[in-house]
Amino acid sequence: MTLKTICDQRGRWQRCLLHNHPSGVPTPSHADIEMTKAIVEVAKPLGIAVHDHIIVGKNGHASLKGLKLI
Repeated sequence: MTLKTICDQRGRWQRCLLHNHPSGVPTPSHADIEMTKAIVEVAKPLGIAVHDHIIVGKNGHASLKGLKLI
């Protein structure tokens, strides 16, 4: 898993988790969802906001934020 820090158009820093599924299917697993929620909770007291977790597959991607899972 990779943590990417990017700057948005308003100059705010955003953190996104990113990884691929070797199977090629980007659907988040139960483990992906639970791990992401744990990372979000651990990051909060440190003042770190996780903007999204994106899973890349063979023919597309899935956004946990877009799926309303975080």
